[in-house]
Amino acid sequence: MAKIHSSADARRLARRNLPWMVFDYIDGAAGAETGAARQRAAFESLALRPRILRDVSQRSLGSSLWGKPTNAPFGISPMGMCNLSGPGADLMLARLAAREEVPLGVSTVASTAMEPLIEAAQGHAWFQLYFSGDGTGTFKLVERAKAAGYETIVLTVDVAEVGRRPRELRHGFTMPFKIGPKQFIDFALHPNWSLRSLFAGKPQMANFLMDGYDFDRTESRARADWDTLRRLRDMWPGHLVVKGVLDAEDAVALKGAGVDAVQVSSHGARQLESAPAPIQKLAEIRKAVGADYPLFFDSGLRSGEDVVKAYAQGAGFTFFGRVLQFAIAAGGEDGLNELWQVLKSETSITLAQIGETALRPNMDVLDGTTAAN
Repeated sequence: MAKIHSSADARRLARRNLPWMVFDYIDGAAGAETGAARQRAAFESLALRPRILRDVSQRSLGSSLWGKPTNAPFGISPMGMCNLSGPGADLMLARLAAREEVPLGVSTVASTAMEPLIEAAQGHAWFQLYFSGDGTGTFKLVERAKAAGYETIVLTVDVAEVGRRPRELRHGFTMPFKIGPKQFIDFALHPNWSLRSLFAGKPQMANFLMDGYDFDRTESRARADWDTLRRLRDMWPGHLVVKGVLDAEDAVALKGAGVDAVQVSSHGARQLESAPAPIQKLAEIRKAVGADYPLFFDSGLRSGEDVVKAYAQGAGFTFFGRVLQFAIAAGGEDGLNELWQVLKSETSITLAQIGETALRPNMDVLDGTTAAN
């Protein structure tokens, strides 16, 4: 396995190892992908303030979520069909979550069912929910998550309609796979991935392999509204997170509706090309919801320095997504664990360079920028 020194290394190796169709499904963004570029540029525009001659010999990356400690200041975003990046990827992520005591986001469209994932994660799993159609199947999944022992539901609200991602559309990407001549050639040119996937069995949307539920990935999710949220809040006794928020007024309304935490996210720039960069909205939303309200962040994180910048803008916890799939594609479970340690090391080194020993929301470490108080 080639050495992974950064998330960029993981992406480069994944691009070499994966079929083009699979790589572009994981890597792609909406439209002409200017939203993804703008998201990256927003991170790069934030400079950190180096400080010297402070004793930073004892640094901690620990955090906590609702009173439970974590071993890292970031968790694992819910991602659909992770087993495309490598057979058993979902379970690799679950084992990582168990060891690091961080949340594993289990997607509605995961390629492993929710029950074995929360077991492998030793309870460190949150179920991510899409509302679709008339909601009948959606609320069946809520009851199933409750029975499986999940304590946190993450309702994703920024996909009223599935965004158009031209890169995957050009390859004819669908779930389940439809294999034509173009896809056959793609798989044949990547025999290692194809043979491993063949022996492991075709990846499928495992949470829908139950009687009375047929799931269409492209089905409209546009009927979800505030009444839907109220119904979910009434039936869910645990923590309720709403993910995909980029507007301060919406965040305040969610807080007022009894939502336990808001997750600032643009869905990795995969849905609306013209959405604002989430890192640029984070401080505004933090100011609107108050200093003590749980506020999470994902989208565009690529390094430990990015994690520190997100905390400086008001995040109370962060989540990595596709770079973890790239690490699996690059080197399997060893690659995943290697990149995770790189991200932790980057975060710790960054804290040392800016004269800090721990992360906290709104930490005043940006050069020329004052985070919201």
